[in-house]
Amino acid sequence: MTENFLANKKFLFNNWASSYDWIFPSVFYRAIHQRLLEYVDLSEQVNVLDLGCGTGRLLERLATQFPYLRGTGLDLSPNMLRMARLSNRHHPRLIYVEGKAESLPFGEAQFDAVFNTISFLHYLEPQQVLNEVARVLTPGGRFYLVDFTFQKETELEKLLVSPLGVRFYSPKQREILGFASSLLCESHHYLLGPVLLTIFAKGQ
Repeated sequence: MTENFLANKKFLFNNWASSYDWIFPSVFYRAIHQRLLEYVDLSEQVNVLDLGCGTGRLLERLATQFPYLRGTGLDLSPNMLRMARLSNRHHPRLIYVEGKAESLPFGEAQFDAVFNTISFLHYLEPQQVLNEVARVLTPGGRFYLVDFTFQKETELEKLLVSPLGVRFYSPKQREILGFASSLLCESHHYLLGPVLLTIFAKGQ
């Protein structure tokens, strides 16, 4: 089931890649990224990972705001990564890698911060993704999770809204999932309508 699920996701985003930055999501994500950056706290010499990086727009904005930042974008879709590489204005500070969030191809404690923007709702194994995020984060590193939410606080209940397995999580559910992976919730911030930023920290 997992392999079919991932294959369907890859097919969807591969087909979407060439027009992705010219339709509604580009305007939507630009607004989300601008608000997200207001809450991002990074040191000068920082190494970051963007999970589900798509065409690389968030990393481009981070690299512009933080001129010494090094970043890696990871995505399941090779076509999305191709578009990201074609528009990469910050090479070699930014690189793009194909891979799965459930099994990150990186070493332990490699990144000072991890970002995930409107991608968490796609993951079939959210706890495993958070385990991997915690593994690759440095002690004291932060995970910036941005996604749609809902307010129902039933413990770990997931709202299935699509045959493809899109799921929303309440603020409390995010905290519970994070805690199970040794990621402590620092704060929640609504960025645009129901889009919620949750900032997690890995212990020292």
